[in-house]
Amino acid sequence: MAAEASSSDLVQVVALLAAGVIAVPIFKRMGLGSILGYLAAGVVIGPFGLRVFSESGSILHVAELGVVMFLFIIGLEMQPSRLWGLRREIFGLGALQVGVCAVLLTLVGLAGGFPIAQSFVAGAGFVLTSTAIVMQLLEERGEIATPKGQRIVSILLLEDLMIVPLLALVAFLAPGGAETSISERLSEVGIGIAAIIGLVVAGRYLLNPLFRVLADARAREVMTAAALLVVL
Repeated sequence: MAAEASSSDLVQVVALLAAGVIAVPIFKRMGLGSILGYLAAGVVIGPFGLRVFSESGSILHVAELGVVMFLFIIGLEMQPSRLWGLRREIFGLGALQVGVCAVLLTLVGLAGGFPIAQSFVAGAGFVLTSTAIVMQLLEERGEIATPKGQRIVSILLLEDLMIVPLLALVAFLAPGGAETSISERLSEVGIGIAAIIGLVVAGRYLLNPLFRVLADARAREVMTAAALLVVL
């Protein structure tokens, strides 16, 4: 049984990679971009196509890993000085876009007769943009370094920063969330803050010595494996 499951997983992974490798060059040659190629490949091998995957949730972990890897690559290419130079756009233009759009979409939900909590959650969800997709489009068009591209990147960064507080607010607005005691809420907030501090400390004081030791070994494949380990 275990061998059969392993074989099935391998077939699915091969089909997933093959679909992307075939579809993306075709769509790029047609001038439609790689994003549409990936979407078309998913439709072909998905539940409404060849049914290689009967449930989209079965490869959700693969999709999440792909997004994390892409964002990790973007982080490697972003210079701290460049981010600091965009601080006004990030916290000014980005906050304005998120705030105004969330309010407007919440009003649309209220006009449709939905409760304010549901309207806000839906509105805030529609405000958030897929950084992976938009950054890929900007990179293909060579517009990341342009003024327009910089403004778009600033908005995307602010949206990414807003995900955590929005998720916390959604948990509070969920049924039964208001009944949670103050101590439990503070405990959850404390765990989150401790996790962030732990990541910062590990990144500053552990990763640099680790990669320095690996660099002394002069083994490129080990550096690549270590980078993947850090991402995971």
